[in-house]
Amino acid sequence: MMGFARRAMSALLLFGLATAAGAAQSGARAGSMETITVHGASLAGNLSGDAADRKVKVYLPPGYATERRKRYPVIYFLHGFGTDAEFYQRTLGWPQSIDRGLAAGALPGMIVVMPDAMTPYGGSMYSNSITTGDWEAFVAKDLVGYIDSHYRTLARRESRGLSGHSMGGYGTIRIAMKYPQQFIALYAMSACCLDPRGATPTDANLEKMTKAGEVAALAPFGRTTFAASAAWAPNAQRPPFFMDLPTKDGAPQPDVIARYAANSPVAMVSQYVPQMKSFSAIMMDIGLADRLITGNLALHDTMQRVGITHEYVTYDGDHTNRIPERFEKLVLPFFARQLSFR
Repeated sequence: MMGFARRAMSALLLFGLATAAGAAQSGARAGSMETITVHGASLAGNLSGDAADRKVKVYLPPGYATERRKRYPVIYFLHGFGTDAEFYQRTLGWPQSIDRGLAAGALPGMIVVMPDAMTPYGGSMYSNSITTGDWEAFVAKDLVGYIDSHYRTLARRESRGLSGHSMGGYGTIRIAMKYPQQFIALYAMSACCLDPRGATPTDANLEKMTKAGEVAALAPFGRTTFAASAAWAPNAQRPPFFMDLPTKDGAPQPDVIARYAANSPVAMVSQYVPQMKSFSAIMMDIGLADRLITGNLALHDTMQRVGITHEYVTYDGDHTNRIPERFEKLVLPFFARQLSFR
């Protein structure tokens, strides 16, 4: 059942995403991809028993292997919910699409890093939880520390950018608030979960589940409530899932819904104004046909109200199309402008 769900999910997203894979622009030099494993001390001991050793995709720019004294800035990219870094690499067409983006804009070389944040619940939400681990610290400390110690990076804030799509867009905003000293610029693509989330009509069905296999049998997007509760409503006294669900006996639970709301960037950002003002640039984009546009607009309005300088743009598209194109033609040039190459 899980294999069928994953295949169905892949087919759905591939239908919506215009894959950027293909031959690199004629005459352009080629970069390379590596898949490495990074141990996350911040993830160790999580109550879900999920792996603390995480696969990570690393793009190395043309010339990395031969120009031995050259150091590079790094873009950290966070993938979306319901799938993994392997799927996002294929969908975004890495490394060829990054090669094209660098060549078309005559951009200097950059390292691009994407950790795999898939969990038994469909995604980590890049949050700090006893149930799934401290993903904020994994990205900002464990992963950055590993990349800086194993690759020729420019190991300082001014040369690091943070970006992501959907759940990864949420993670971009969240981690930026908690660890502003690690990154200089942000680009959140079609971010999810920005405004408060309540109970849904189908949440009561989840109360009946008592085994991990029952959750695994759900389609990836059927696990969003489990992912939200694991990230934002952990409970060490509630095995086997170690979380509080938003309903009990079918009735909404105000305490759990309040915990969800407390983890929405629309509510959080007012507490992190100095941190968010410290970035050189913040970009948010969202498709006009994306159902998540309400939350993006709410965060845009809130940041305007508290004086956080940022750019908010919309485009003709939905949640899953035009992402490869925008990464290649907009995200890469954005960071080429914002990151220090010295």
